[in-house]
Amino acid sequence: MSIFFKHCFHHPLRLDICVIIYFFFFQHTCICVKPLLLFLHIFMGKSLFTFYTKKTFVHFCVEGRGAESTVPLDPDNLADNSSLQHRYVSGQYFFEYLVVVSLKKTKDGSSYEPQITYQFPKRDMMGRSQKEEEEKTLKAITLFCFPEGISWAPLTEYRSETFSFVLTEIDGSRRNGYCRRLLPGGKGARPPEAYCIISSLACFGLFSKIFDEVEKRRQKSMAMIYPFMQKLREAPFPAPGNTVEIKSFIPESGTEIISLTRPLDSWLEHVDFAALFRCLTDEEVLLVFAATVLERRIVFIAEELSTLSQVIHAVAALLYPFTWQHTFISIVPEILIDVVMAPTPYLLGVQKRLLDQVTDQSDLLVVDLSEDKQKTFIVSNGDESSILPPKLQSEILQALSNRKETSTMEELNRVVSEAFLHFFVKTVGHYTSYVKYSRAAERGVFENRSFYKAIESKTTRHFVKKFMQTQMFDLFIQDLEQPSTVGFFFFHLKYRKQNQ
Repeated sequence: MSIFFKHCFHHPLRLDICVIIYFFFFQHTCICVKPLLLFLHIFMGKSLFTFYTKKTFVHFCVEGRGAESTVPLDPDNLADNSSLQHRYVSGQYFFEYLVVVSLKKTKDGSSYEPQITYQFPKRDMMGRSQKEEEEKTLKAITLFCFPEGISWAPLTEYRSETFSFVLTEIDGSRRNGYCRRLLPGGKGARPPEAYCIISSLACFGLFSKIFDEVEKRRQKSMAMIYPFMQKLREAPFPAPGNTVEIKSFIPESGTEIISLTRPLDSWLEHVDFAALFRCLTDEEVLLVFAATVLERRIVFIAEELSTLSQVIHAVAALLYPFTWQHTFISIVPEILIDVVMAPTPYLLGVQKRLLDQVTDQSDLLVVDLSEDKQKTFIVSNGDESSILPPKLQSEILQALSNRKETSTMEELNRVVSEAFLHFFVKTVGHYTSYVKYSRAAERGVFENRSFYKAIESKTTRHFVKKFMQTQMFDLFIQDLEQPSTVGFFFFHLKYRKQNQ
């Protein structure tokens, strides 16, 4: 099977088609020809599962690129940037649609399966092909809302949890999925249900607050969700640092005003570093970062979907201003667990009950996020502690020690992001001096050798030599070589401040 994956990686066909062929032919021995054709059709129209191939990020109801590629300007210079003076982002809705996924009994009554029981808004004016594509996407969403692949049963108690995923289209555009699972209102045992919001906007904290409002209304009546979501859909999406207010009427409570604020640091609005540091010590986070920055295969293990989702997004955010360019699946559905056998780099979130299907792999890092874990690194390469320059490791740990237990999420995010951004400033922050442009409108050329030789520290030079071979560095430089390099202003500004 590993030979099959290696063949796929070098095959002119896209790797996602090869993976689909593997899942349906090798696992189901050619019986499921109809599902295979269905998935190939999904790929041709709206691809939902892909590994990494250069700048393509298309996945089966999973994650695309690990972090936002938008690079904000320094907060001290916001007043000088006219584009950030607007309170709202024009042309963007808060969300595309909201669906409720319920567990319904199968026809034979032996088990439950996820089905969409509510959708807002309804898409009645679509053409036939558009409607077919949406139906396939919605069907995939049901799988992701309940990825366990287990036989559900009615419950009397269930702790709600919120997690996220990304749908990436064949053209590279992305939509974010936010999901909250909980036990619906009622008496007696009943199966859980999931709310799922699809949006082009990545802002986990903001959508968590929206879920709070949806859940509050759902407990009273499903009909009360509609007016709130309609008001939300009509509201302009605020620019970073700004707030929008939604007025909503609730019987017995009257009119409420819900304030939704985006954090000023827009590249961190989809991140909660608190979850990462609840599960791992500072030293353990540093080892995970070291493996991630060299684009290795990493699997995170936990029972809670919310833990997997939050931690894997936080790890990807540590790479800023670089972006994880490979397979990125915050929660791997059980039906796709064989993705761990792929030879390409990945960040995967796997529920602990599937651990036995992961640990038989070699050359990877398996990180246990569970509270009752016996050890954090179940499988490792053993060299993670020696990847980063020792002096810079100490500097990161010192910077992380400055965070306070009483810090807000925004304060914590800034302390953590600054610590790791400082690492990249110290190691590769001199990159702009080694991109030469013959003319202003022409593509630049990055002088690799001169860039590398300019590093004085031997240990830093040793790390950078390896880091220069990664896809994240390569694509960062490719973008830098373009005539317009405005997007790299923030990182360059940090480097200038460092050397003043």
